[in-house]
Amino acid sequence: MPPASPDMQVMNLRDLEYVLAVMETEHFGRAALACHVSQPTLSGQIKKLEDELGVTLFERGRGGVRATDTGRAVVHQAQIALRAAAEIREIAQAAQDPFAGEFRLGLIPTVAPYLIPLFVARLREALPDLSVIYREDITERLVRDLETGEIDAAILATPPETDALQAIPLYTEPFRLVFPDGHKLSSLAHLRMADVDRKDVLLLTEGHCFRDQALAICETPATKGTKNTTSLRATSLETLINLVAQGQGVTLVPSLAMAGLSDDLGLVDRKLEDIGAARDISFTIRRSTSRRALAGRIADIIRSGLPDTVSVSQ
Repeated sequence: MPPASPDMQVMNLRDLEYVLAVMETEHFGRAALACHVSQPTLSGQIKKLEDELGVTLFERGRGGVRATDTGRAVVHQAQIALRAAAEIREIAQAAQDPFAGEFRLGLIPTVAPYLIPLFVARLREALPDLSVIYREDITERLVRDLETGEIDAAILATPPETDALQAIPLYTEPFRLVFPDGHKLSSLAHLRMADVDRKDVLLLTEGHCFRDQALAICETPATKGTKNTTSLRATSLETLINLVAQGQGVTLVPSLAMAGLSDDLGLVDRKLEDIGAARDISFTIRRSTSRRALAGRIADIIRSGLPDTVSVSQ
């Protein structure tokens, strides 16, 4: 590859977004879909960027696309640049009207369908000039997008693992144990996970933080070191609940998700006596964000509409 020309053109942010997309998907076609452009457009821009820089960012082969060592270094800097650009836009927006514009809010799948209906109308009424874009995804991807500026905040059930992020507490949500009516657990006055056959517990697929939290509760002194739960897995709480209704086992469900549970399913839900059978839900933002006032206002609005089945954070 020829050396970079001294009159190299200035790269743009869109080119950096293309590079990040290819790095994440390891595929030009999937990256193009994610960026909403044609594959020739994305491939051409990345090739043009490689020519301008005088380096190869990605190795192309039948096995897929892999970033070179230089490519990984460029990706790291691209993430920093895109995050800085997002923060510049935030500063400009906050200077005009801190409670207007677009706000991109991520939520984990075990929270989104149950929490959003509780505050969306109230939020629209309180902040009529704000347009909220909701994104539902697993924790790992939401944290990544929050760090890179792809979203402005995320509602998560795990604390930040980096000082770059800050969690604003929203509420603590107890877990309920759900099982078919007539199950042997119905006869117990006080229910603990030690009373549950671990092989009967149905869980979400890997990648969901709620799965990890449920496993932590299942780990009792009596079950420590024993085989994990049943091989049945589900990608949503709704599927888990329907599996339980069909007699396939029992499961843990966050309290907010119980509100829409149909009586026709023939299910029983019970409180667990175990200490720690709950999760803390937080509104997580970047510490560097210029939209802190707006984030705090949204968090207040969310708290104001929560039911008494959860403990609202102060």
